[in-house]
Amino acid sequence: MPLDVNLISAFLVALLGGVHCVGMCGGIVGALTLGLPDKTRQRFGLLIPYLLAYNSGRIASYVAAGAVMGGVGAAATGLTVVHGGQLVLQVIAGLFMIALGLYVAGWWRGLAAVEHVAGRVVWKRIEPLGRQLLPVRRPGQAFLVGLVWGWLPCGLVYSVLVWSISTGDVVRGALLMLSFGLGTLPALLTMGTAAGQLTRYVRRPGVRRSAGALVIVFGAYYALLALGLWPRA
Repeated sequence: MPLDVNLISAFLVALLGGVHCVGMCGGIVGALTLGLPDKTRQRFGLLIPYLLAYNSGRIASYVAAGAVMGGVGAAATGLTVVHGGQLVLQVIAGLFMIALGLYVAGWWRGLAAVEHVAGRVVWKRIEPLGRQLLPVRRPGQAFLVGLVWGWLPCGLVYSVLVWSISTGDVVRGALLMLSFGLGTLPALLTMGTAAGQLTRYVRRPGVRRSAGALVIVFGAYYALLALGLWPRA
């Protein structure tokens, strides 16, 4: 599967998974925004640098994780005796995307268990670092908070990280997570400026189910392509 298609797909998966972003990160965005001085919150021109800084830090963490996972994929592919080792990783990535779609739609909560375990193992050690940076008073400080926020346990992020392993390359893994991170921006930037309206919209069952179904289609396509059961363009 060409890399450019991977990047576009990762962006669209994140965009569709935005309904999960709002539910997962909405409280964090709200708390960070409310922690800013009143004059900053009430003027969009003053608020937007903070929102961009938070999200730039978050996406930087995604890119770093994608680079690591791409390196893991490269090592795994190199050590695999079976020639199709990378294709196996791609199939697994497709299955994770299907699981993600079921999760977003509310039809299966299996990824919630992954988030719970990761929260107990990883987040409880990282979260205190972010707490020490609060309250935020400067965009640079907001960027550092975003770096911590990027490690929040999230089934959406984990699914795409598995996908980045299948790239089998450090740079490609990083680019895949960058594209994914950019796809999450519309939901989370909007969340910082119009939280109430956006939350009401994404809570509609039809919105969640439609987004989840489209993510499932992406996952099935990606898995079938890796298995050779779907013709390549």
